[in-house]
Amino acid sequence: MKKYLLCLLLGFSFLGFTQQITLKKGVIIDSLAVNDSIAENFALYLPSKFEMKKSWPVVFVYDAKGRGKQVLSMFRESAEEEGFILAASNTVHDSLTLSKNVLISRNMFQALFSMVPVKKNGIFTAGFSDGARLASLMPTFLKEVKGVISMSSAVPNYAVLSRNSPFHFVGIVGNEDFNYIEMLNGRNALKNLKFQNNLIEFDGGEVWPEKGKIAAAMRLLKLGQMVKGNWPKDSLYINQAYASHLGDISSLVQKNKPLIANRLLEEVAPIYKKLLGVDSLKQSSKTLKKTKLYRSQNRNHNNVIFKEVLIKEDYVYYLEEDILTYNYNNLGWWQYQIEQLDKYNKSSNVYEQLMGKRLKGYVNALIADNIDIVNAATVIDVEALNFLWMLSTVTAPKSYDAYLKIISISAKTEDYGTALFYLEELLKNGYTNKDELYALEHTALFKLTPEFNKMVAKHLEEARYEIIEE
Repeated sequence: MKKYLLCLLLGFSFLGFTQQITLKKGVIIDSLAVNDSIAENFALYLPSKFEMKKSWPVVFVYDAKGRGKQVLSMFRESAEEEGFILAASNTVHDSLTLSKNVLISRNMFQALFSMVPVKKNGIFTAGFSDGARLASLMPTFLKEVKGVISMSSAVPNYAVLSRNSPFHFVGIVGNEDFNYIEMLNGRNALKNLKFQNNLIEFDGGEVWPEKGKIAAAMRLLKLGQMVKGNWPKDSLYINQAYASHLGDISSLVQKNKPLIANRLLEEVAPIYKKLLGVDSLKQSSKTLKKTKLYRSQNRNHNNVIFKEVLIKEDYVYYLEEDILTYNYNNLGWWQYQIEQLDKYNKSSNVYEQLMGKRLKGYVNALIADNIDIVNAATVIDVEALNFLWMLSTVTAPKSYDAYLKIISISAKTEDYGTALFYLEELLKNGYTNKDELYALEHTALFKLTPEFNKMVAKHLEEARYEIIEE
């Protein structure tokens, strides 16, 4: 098989663009121009078995910072395994308006369709976190999109969805991810809208899932199109997928995870009932639900979820109040909350352990969101920012950037006592970047004080300036 696929004089007639390019299979090709008049480009991956004489499904992967090549690298192995083309814009960005990102996507879609044969009803989008939110909105505006792989993010706005334009939503989320409950609830919202949807869980937080989970999501999209009759049924592929799912379910049961095993059963049972006429999975689910271990895990899980929702509501309420009143006195209350979350990590109840990790991620995300809101205001409330930075050092002690900002703003107002306190906390928490510290804005006079240099010398072996005692 030829290693290179030569596409000569590809005509982008709709854009008035003609380009001669060589597309290499099995590697990520970066910075392919959309046309010669717009400064837009994208990354592309063609599986090693790609050939022009047949059509292929494609996943357009979204990254909110336009890092096309980087984001495709996370999908490459799964696309190779499942036979998908991948494309990702280097131009989409979360700083742009939604309409602009949709236009950029449309241009990329058309460019790709002119390059390679794309399978009918085989256009999907995908992304992680902010990128997933972008990917989930695309089917509303680009009707060619038939499905979404959304990692660590539910659909950002269910109100924009229409029963007349359904798509297949496949979510992937870690059980330590603060988005976990939102994605669980999203299943019910999509079900009520009659949207085909699945949720894949894994052990972990707000991180990229292993390639096996991404491949599983691609598999569900392919099976979903066969269920709808949009693609011809591939009996061999269906039977292989069925055997793989049975193996996953059996493994979860053997690991004493009947709750997760049953969720997977309920996810795939309707698929194989339609594709294979198999109804045994539904009966297996009924049997599993009757076990003592399942009932115990289900009860514990539901109790923890209820508790977690209430705690989240408290966090939102008190943080809003504290920001409005610059309530520095309440930093102690927040410290207590973090100590309580740390206690959950030592709980004998595994669901409480997971809740503690999710809540810690949630409170840090909540603080980060509020920092973005304050920074986006026409007139920036510096006092509110200072409070949020201080709170960040409580909830995330390794958040070095927050300490540096506090030191900078405190030195600017000549509040050297506060600056010195946060300098010590910064260094005690393992910060070692001396060059960055000495280059910190507004600290020219503070860096000349004996107290500053003594602190640096104590933790970083040597200060840059000589310590002169008066």
